[in-house]
Amino acid sequence: MVKLTKRLQAIADMVQKGSVPVDVGTDHGYIPVFLVENQICQRAVACDINEAPLNSCRFLVFQSGLDDKIKCVLSNGLQEVSEDFDTVIIAGMGGELIADILSRADDIHSKNIILNPMTHPEIARKWLYDNGFEIAKDIIVADGKHHYSVLSAEFSGNVAEKSQIDYYLGAITDFSDKEYFEHLLVYLKNKQKSGLCLDDLIKAIEEKI
Repeated sequence: MVKLTKRLQAIADMVQKGSVPVDVGTDHGYIPVFLVENQICQRAVACDINEAPLNSCRFLVFQSGLDDKIKCVLSNGLQEVSEDFDTVIIAGMGGELIADILSRADDIHSKNIILNPMTHPEIARKWLYDNGFEIAKDIIVADGKHHYSVLSAEFSGNVAEKSQIDYYLGAITDFSDKEYFEHLLVYLKNKQKSGLCLDDLIKAIEEKI
């Protein structure tokens, strides 16, 4: 049985029971194997742009006896995925790449989306807001020495005007991870030195922590 890191477990916890997920950039395939092994999902799709990590995924799927339940696809984003699915997982990439993958995906508005941007989560959130998605859950996960943003979103069709505060804080309700937000404040204050006006955002974060 696959055991997940805290980061990957937080992602898996956002997958709805009975859904059919595609794990984009699956690497070793830990998330789809975990989801099927634990009967959260009956089937899943794992895709990666590179052959080597996809082969690692294929081997894990084979070892786990799940060849009939997990489809492994060589694909740039979702471009080559032809199987039916209702959930998109994109983890371990920067916010810019995540936004690019989502923007090139067909019928993306009918999917539930789970994201783990390793950098610039504000760019991923902005794409979601600009394209009518509502962020349902937005958390910070501490895993070892690192702190990660993990969020889920569903299409609402409502495109409302948002601010930098929305892009950087999204739907976060738990601000107890002081280290994450202190690092964010340092980053924003450095950006402000280049002439950007981020006073409201910095004040909002300071008030939260």
